[in-house]
Amino acid sequence: MKIKTWLLVSYLIVMILPLVAAYVLFLWINAYHQEKNVEEYFEKWVELQKIIEVIDTPEMFQLGRSYEELNKLTGAHIEINLYLKEGFLLYTSNPIKTQIDTIASTDKLYKNLYEFEKDYYAYTYRSPVLQGKDIIGIYEVRLARNEWVKGVSDRTWLVIGIFVLFFVAILTIVAFLVNRKLNKPLRLLMKQMKAFAEKNEVSPIYEVNDEIGELAKSFDEMRLQIITAKQKLIEEQGEKEYMIASISHDLKTPLTSIRTYAEALVGKIPNEEKINEYSKVIVDKSNYMKHMLDDLLMYTLLQTPTYEMELVEVDGEEFFDMLISDYEPLCMEKGITLELLSTVEEFYLVNPKQMLRVMDNLMSNAIKHSDSKDHILLAAIHSNHLPLSIMPFVKPLLTKQEGMYLIVQNSGEGIEQTELEKVFKPLYQVDSARTKNRGSGTGLGLSITKQIIEKHGGTVEIASEKQVGTCVICWLPSINKGE
Repeated sequence: MKIKTWLLVSYLIVMILPLVAAYVLFLWINAYHQEKNVEEYFEKWVELQKIIEVIDTPEMFQLGRSYEELNKLTGAHIEINLYLKEGFLLYTSNPIKTQIDTIASTDKLYKNLYEFEKDYYAYTYRSPVLQGKDIIGIYEVRLARNEWVKGVSDRTWLVIGIFVLFFVAILTIVAFLVNRKLNKPLRLLMKQMKAFAEKNEVSPIYEVNDEIGELAKSFDEMRLQIITAKQKLIEEQGEKEYMIASISHDLKTPLTSIRTYAEALVGKIPNEEKINEYSKVIVDKSNYMKHMLDDLLMYTLLQTPTYEMELVEVDGEEFFDMLISDYEPLCMEKGITLELLSTVEEFYLVNPKQMLRVMDNLMSNAIKHSDSKDHILLAAIHSNHLPLSIMPFVKPLLTKQEGMYLIVQNSGEGIEQTELEKVFKPLYQVDSARTKNRGSGTGLGLSITKQIIEKHGGTVEIASEKQVGTCVICWLPSINKGE
């Protein structure tokens, strides 16, 4: 249950239950009062009749008469008052009243005669006494309701006590549930946050289907993202340090060669053939250093989050025909068979210069890892037009129904499956023996290729099988000009 709903339900329960309890207690005590009233009424009425038998006689209103029999009838709960018809108090069992000076109002005295009146504290009955047809006096009897008043008081305090206990019980239960529903999970979440901030082990995350559960889930996702980002940052830092160390070493080797041959030239070697040879070495090493610095600059630029690659709209058929051309001489020089295929017709957003870099990187790798009489397939095809010469293990990767594939496939030794996940890492080269000859490449080509294609909104995958060959598949989305 959501916390909002739970709080509303709890609020209603805390409000309604005490009202319901008070109403039930009111009905209970009211029913008790009604029952006691009926019972008490008949008891007092019977008691009143016994008193009336004694005082309802003219003789009781004779002046100077002794009232011993009345004194015997009266007690703590019975009060008898005798009035003359003019309102003078003739007799009272209440010691607070005076017998001489007390005069009752005749209007009040003669009001509600013959009625057995009831108030909170007593029953009152007044009746005239006749002598013939004349009224000679009025008697008033008050029967105190001591037991009823005491019972009501006791019952009232009992009800108050029950209500207070019930209310305290509700508050205790609600406080327990609030602590269990809110305080406890919040304290646990705060403890987890503190442990994570202090780089300690985080206990299992609180899981429940409410807002705190969602907050805990969001915190856990954030925690995993931070851990992943931190790990990635550590890996990137390690890669950068490794890159700097590798590039420093790679630049040191050609620089040493350049310096050695340049010093030889400065020594005025008379042999013109040697001068040409040394000059060629200097030019080759300088070109290698320039190529490495260009790759390093491009890799650094692509790593920058703010770098936005400028894309222009091109006709797919014209652009990709141009892109895959001009590689025949390089293949013929090494005795490699090159198969070209282009079936692209739609429009695409590309950066021509960077796509040319991608093509050069992929083809240089394919040629470098192919021997004489090997076969290279260079294809720019629509997603629905697969070439017949595609290797069987490549077909499961060609599943997209739109856009185009740029495929560079070469037969040859192939790459171990364990190595495929590492080929896009910077400065990684599969053939460790060839890395001894640093003129063979910088190790940044595939990493740069992957980043350029992704900047175009595409993807790059590689598939390989030992002793069969290797295939790099780049996919790019098209622009639907019909919309």
